[in-house]
Amino acid sequence: MTVYFIGAGPGAADLITVRGARTLASCRVCLYAGSLVPRELLAECPEGARLVDTAQLNLEEITGELVRAHEAGQDVARLHSGDPSVFSAVAEQMRRLDAAGVPYEVVPGVPAFAAAAAALKRELTVPTVGQTVILTRVAQRATAMPEGEDLATLGRSGALLVLHLATGHVDRVVEELLPHYGADCPTAVVAFASRPEEVVLRGTLSDIAAQVKAAGIVRTAVILVGRTLGAAEFRDSHLYSADRHRC
Repeated sequence: MTVYFIGAGPGAADLITVRGARTLASCRVCLYAGSLVPRELLAECPEGARLVDTAQLNLEEITGELVRAHEAGQDVARLHSGDPSVFSAVAEQMRRLDAAGVPYEVVPGVPAFAAAAAALKRELTVPTVGQTVILTRVAQRATAMPEGEDLATLGRSGALLVLHLATGHVDRVVEELLPHYGADCPTAVVAFASRPEEVVLRGTLSDIAAQVKAAGIVRTAVILVGRTLGAAEFRDSHLYSADRHRC
């Protein structure tokens, strides 16, 4: 049978895709991270489905669950928060399923940065201001960053940065980006995007660290830094221009 890596979305249960919900409803086994995936989504599982909270399982134990379900002839929903393509740790699961000969498919989900942009009511790419978005994180106790992907290097681009798993190190983020973006660069933090407990902080590089600490935000948040967050005066996109439509 098949393992389906399903993007559960950023938090709100109704932000799972239609395909994701339909796939979830067809699987007799569901593995989910209880600390990240909304419990309401489990109501989409068929009656009698086996539900496995992976919060306390290591990679080998998770893989074992997936392989056993496959061998028992059961499709498996592997629910991941956000979208499986970004910071989801599905690559190592796929590698092990490949080795075990277990087929799998990926169902995309709404990523955290998209939910954060919606909460901020901002387009992250603005004509003549910024057309590049960099998704990254900081290295601390987690896996080290590859050479050339440190904040100081990425910051030289001036592109909009979206940092995952970084609010606990906000002082370091500010220190490394200040030389490249300046103290007045628009900065925002969105925690628990799309959930009832959502928190939105707006400021600049000079004051965002103090705001994060005052709000007590340490996880389940993204930091956004870039000029497009505060863009007001910019040229309209060519996409809908009268000149383009006359061509």
